[in-house]
Amino acid sequence: MAVSLPYHEPGIVTILVQASFLLLLNITNFLLDHAVYCGLVGQIFIGVAWGTPGAKWLNTEAEETVVQLGYLGLLLLVYQGGLSTSLRALKANLFLSSCIALTGISAPVGLSFVLQKLSDATPLQSFAAGAALCSTSLGTTFAVLRSTGLMSSRLGVVLTSAAMMDDVVGLVMVQVISNLGPYSASISAVTIIRPLLVSVAFAVCTPLVCVCIAKPLTIWLNSQRMTHPKGAINLLLSKEKVPWIVHTCILISFIVGSTYAGTSNLFAAYIAGASVSWWDSEVPHRSCETLSTEIPLPGTPSTENFSAAQSEISEHLETNNTETPENIASEPRKASSSGHVIFEKYYLQPLDRILKPFFFASIGFSIPLTEMFDSSIVWKGIVYTILMMVGKLLCGIWLLRIPFVSCPPIKLAAFMKRPRLQMSHFWGRVLEQPKVSRGSTSTPAGRPQESPTSQPSHETTTQAAVPHSDLAGAKPRSIYPATIIGCAMTARGEIGFLISSIAEGKKIFSSAQADNGKNSEIFLIVTWAIMLCTIIGPLSLGLIVRRVRQLQHGAEIEGRLVRKDVLGVWGLL
Repeated sequence: MAVSLPYHEPGIVTILVQASFLLLLNITNFLLDHAVYCGLVGQIFIGVAWGTPGAKWLNTEAEETVVQLGYLGLLLLVYQGGLSTSLRALKANLFLSSCIALTGISAPVGLSFVLQKLSDATPLQSFAAGAALCSTSLGTTFAVLRSTGLMSSRLGVVLTSAAMMDDVVGLVMVQVISNLGPYSASISAVTIIRPLLVSVAFAVCTPLVCVCIAKPLTIWLNSQRMTHPKGAINLLLSKEKVPWIVHTCILISFIVGSTYAGTSNLFAAYIAGASVSWWDSEVPHRSCETLSTEIPLPGTPSTENFSAAQSEISEHLETNNTETPENIASEPRKASSSGHVIFEKYYLQPLDRILKPFFFASIGFSIPLTEMFDSSIVWKGIVYTILMMVGKLLCGIWLLRIPFVSCPPIKLAAFMKRPRLQMSHFWGRVLEQPKVSRGSTSTPAGRPQESPTSQPSHETTTQAAVPHSDLAGAKPRSIYPATIIGCAMTARGEIGFLISSIAEGKKIFSSAQADNGKNSEIFLIVTWAIMLCTIIGPLSLGLIVRRVRQLQHGAEIEGRLVRKDVLGVWGLL
């Protein structure tokens, strides 16, 4: 075996191919993101053209490197999604997200049994196809939410949590499919239950560790830093690189632990980001930083000095009308050690310019383009694609307000301390009108308000409740939130290709007389559906968000600006 790798200068052809590959990935992403918010579609096509399905300009070693670096980008992309998640909003919308995820799993699996008539598939083959199409691409979901600016909205929270649940079920499906087929051993209950239970354990144990260990430890460290401003703890934790080291260790430890435990490392990356987000918004550490940096305390401060410092801070906040303690507790920190700031400083540029483009290009490597254009495979693939798109679009029905359904409304006060808006949802009730805030000139629905000076002062803090009689027959304000959910859930991507490839490798999709060296018909039909869903879903979502932005921007009518509240409460941050 060689003890070292001899260094060879790359040839000019290799330099031009790889340079053009990386440049076009970024140029295409920039153009399509600014046009229709779906630059990832262009990156998939670049991967098809440069990789094995197309011109084969990239050799196998280069493609494998792109796949590995792209998966690092996927982990960082999901971690960033966790950083942008509000834990309060996630908790308040957990039931709704579960309903959306259940619909997105059961509908594609059920519709996949059409393959029995469409392509003479067996029930096992139909189930394997449905397993590949029940997942949702986390990388695509987070990339689209970032480009559209909906990552931190209520719609984004519901969507990301539902897609995460689909990913966990997709991981279970990977284990199930791996143990099926003519050459596999009989499937056991442990194979199915283990990844599901480990995922639940991560979701349950992580909040307990945060509340019982991380929060008390942070409070103790802050007290030590405050009482010993020149001590070793304060000097160490004041270093600029320490938050980056801590956040990176949290991310790596979650990924390693989840992989060895048997669950999805993407799910673990999301939990890691959500944990850092919780620490930024819920742990009372900002006051300690203010005390230790802005108010000099002579020597070791006593209890009286601490109380005086707190009073001085409170007076300073009230006098200058700055952030209140409630705002500090409910909003992510803007300090230099917050998760968002650390991510933007150390990870965002390589993620946006190299790792994320590599991930979507690696999806293009997985498309067997030369075998997919047989006439019978094309029309069957298109029909199956339509069914799989319908299966995911059904997820949006949970955001529609059906007038004749009378169930309790969703309470919004649990996840935000803001005025409540009218809301379109499945349970058929509209909540209250927003508060009339002082200095406002228009309501979210676009109706102009009277000047604050022309109203009594007590009316500026009251809510105008909608009469119950006007709600019974009310029509939905718009179907845009439901459509956005459905289109975003449509993209399959990496998990779908993984499950279908495993099923093909296990000879589940193959007939008794398998062709030598050729993919089976069912595998190609499933690949058509995965590819088209991954392309059409983000493209449709980008066009819809572009239309929503135009409506939200407003139009000039009779000399006044009228803004339309298209997303309602779903667009709130």
